[in-house]
Amino acid sequence: MEAAYRLETTWNPEGGPNGRFTFSLFNLSDEALTGFKLVYTSLTRVIDPKACENAVFLRRNANFHEFAPPAGLSIEPGASWIFTVSGLHRPAKHCTDGAKSAYVTLADGKHVAIAVSDLLLEGRVSEPPPVLLPEGRLELPFALQPWPAEIDVIPGDGFPVVLYPAEGSSKDELTTVSTALALFRRLFESGHAPFNLSVSPQGRPVRFAHDPSVAKEGYKLTFSTQEVTLAYSDAAGRQYGLTSLAQLLHGARSEPNRFRFPASGTITDKPRYVWRGCHLDVSRQFYPVADLKRLIDILAWLKLNIFHWHLTDDEAWRLEIKAYPTLTTTGVLRGPDEPLLPQLGNGAEPVGGFYSQDDVRDIVAHAAALSVEIVPEIDIPGHNSATLIALPDLTDGQEAPDSYHSVQGYPNNALNPAVPLTYEFLEKVFDEMVELFPSEYIHIGGDEVANGSWLASPLAKKLMEQEGISGTFALQSYFLKRIKDMLTARGRKLAGWNEVAHGGGIASKDSLLMAWENPQVGIDLAKQGYEVVMTPGQAYYLDMVQAEAFQEPGASWAGTVPPAHTYGYEAEGDFPEELKDKMKGVQACIWSEHFLSRGYFNRLVFPRLPAIAEAAWTPKAKKDWHRFSAIVPLSPKL
Repeated sequence: MEAAYRLETTWNPEGGPNGRFTFSLFNLSDEALTGFKLVYTSLTRVIDPKACENAVFLRRNANFHEFAPPAGLSIEPGASWIFTVSGLHRPAKHCTDGAKSAYVTLADGKHVAIAVSDLLLEGRVSEPPPVLLPEGRLELPFALQPWPAEIDVIPGDGFPVVLYPAEGSSKDELTTVSTALALFRRLFESGHAPFNLSVSPQGRPVRFAHDPSVAKEGYKLTFSTQEVTLAYSDAAGRQYGLTSLAQLLHGARSEPNRFRFPASGTITDKPRYVWRGCHLDVSRQFYPVADLKRLIDILAWLKLNIFHWHLTDDEAWRLEIKAYPTLTTTGVLRGPDEPLLPQLGNGAEPVGGFYSQDDVRDIVAHAAALSVEIVPEIDIPGHNSATLIALPDLTDGQEAPDSYHSVQGYPNNALNPAVPLTYEFLEKVFDEMVELFPSEYIHIGGDEVANGSWLASPLAKKLMEQEGISGTFALQSYFLKRIKDMLTARGRKLAGWNEVAHGGGIASKDSLLMAWENPQVGIDLAKQGYEVVMTPGQAYYLDMVQAEAFQEPGASWAGTVPPAHTYGYEAEGDFPEELKDKMKGVQACIWSEHFLSRGYFNRLVFPRLPAIAEAAWTPKAKKDWHRFSAIVPLSPKL
């Protein structure tokens, strides 16, 4: 049913220190609109409540904004109410920087959804977004992505209808063929299957050869017109070899004028890095289990081997913890009359969503069958608004409720290291997590704790005095050292964001930190002895805009990240030779503030996710942007 109201917004760079929003609320209903309030969610936040005209600012919670019209205002059917807001915390740079969702609260308390239009630019020319992917060119006509380490093959004139395991293949080898076939079928539902388990007269056999001299996760393919030989040393390498065969056959069949199947020669392949990751934030927006499984399928197709699952944040706690059921009742439900107010993209209808422990087991097993390891993250001590609303006993009752705010605008959102119950809570959470996730790592976040956190807490002041420490980050270090001890006691290693090193950090042994703020941070962490995964926002954050144009969607705090930059970026950068062993690999990060639809997800994530997959796998000397651009249109999307 069509919405009875629509909110349209423009941004003008003039009219305030960070420009000015002009909001127009249209009444498309058959009755006058009076005595109402307007709520919208937006990443561009209001910080000066007085700087608005023809409206009354009522309240803000992070990205939630509520306004009232001037007293007595009535919007007649077909008419509109226009007001301006100029007290913004930053300029709007792109079309997704305006309202993401909205609703009106009527005089009787009923909440009614509002349709929301994209933000338009006024006062300047709004250029259309540029083409971001060239047509590309191929020196070798093979649809492989990521590109292999070594390839010396001659293209054939045709291709086999199907590939099948040669006589004498083991049960494990047959199972891997079946798994690879099922993966292909899920990703390309109408594509012709590349594999068959039984002999096909128009097919070609694949002869498996277990060879301990082949690199870990690597494989060697030897082609002839009679058969293909796949040599491997481990299960992942066997799977990746079959994935490459599926890609070669799919490309040759899909675009025979561009791609071919090898007639002879060899492909010898192995990954560049051991950590080839993709992160997904499921707190800002909830993704159904089927979507997660499809994303994991895509990771496997691209030979990525880590799925970093960001399960908790200020907006919601998504992981069922049986010891604390309110985490996934109170701690996930956002709505106008819920304890958690609507945030980005939420409107009049309450929204929730969490992953049961059975869901988790199912997803972990799905990933494991595809050689993908799931690294779970619960983000602590910051980013815990949802946790603290679900479990209010974790707060220091003597601390003023708005004594500090996070960079995203949440008040008092960090677990307090001086509340004894904090540690009891986390012990129980970790006890359940280690039963669900076999990964040797548990990611504990550790990012974006606001400087000044806990300083108004009497309990925290007392603890700092007892421990002889001062300041937020020294207290965070104290806290994280205790967390690391908890994980060590459970046979797990600590992974975290680069701020874990602040305030004295934690012991570097068995600690893996992710450098996200900028590339230099990774080098600094390696110098301190930490193992490092490079995931800088300036290249590997897939929520970032891909062009300067105002009409291009996405975030912009880390600058503009076109696919060519993501592809060409070298994460090792200026790593000194003696520190390169500390760099374990690279990772894409998908933060979900902007992903209100599958269309936005696919537009921002692709082709940059395959670009990072190639950076994670392919030797630097073998990377080629134009070859990549020619092949990547074949990549599956969510």
